[in-house]
Amino acid sequence: MEDYIRILRKKIGHERVILNYAGCIIIDKQNKLLLQKRSDCGEWGFLGGLVELGESVEETAIREIKEECGLDVEITSLYGVYSKYFAEYSNGDKAQTIVHIFKAKVIGGKLIERNDETLELQYFDLKDVPPMFCKQHQDVMNDIIAGKEYVYR
Repeated sequence: MEDYIRILRKKIGHERVILNYAGCIIIDKQNKLLLQKRSDCGEWGFLGGLVELGESVEETAIREIKEECGLDVEITSLYGVYSKYFAEYSNGDKAQTIVHIFKAKVIGGKLIERNDETLELQYFDLKDVPPMFCKQHQDVMNDIIAGKEYVYR
């Protein structure tokens, strides 16, 4: 099946659409947070990606974690929904991005070094996290550091 977004973009061009994303907060036993240095921009962010047609946000989060870092995860709770954000991509596409962020625990798999989407993976102490690649991810990070949970905005 052809990619849903490509089909949509053929019909509407670069006009603004709503895109749903899902990702996870993964914290290890040393209370360090796993982040991804993304291949699309060379900056740090949370693991996750675009919801595919017919997929739940939970399924997306689990699939994206496996694809981007090699780990198998179990979703433990919904951390938050961040919905009032706008992006313009390098190809000119525009979107309002909604991200569903889950807390997850690792249940298997093996952490990869890198792949097409991932330049680097690293666990960070919450006191030493790098800046995030976009405001949406930075807001999630700020809420984690502030000890917030069940966030919606």
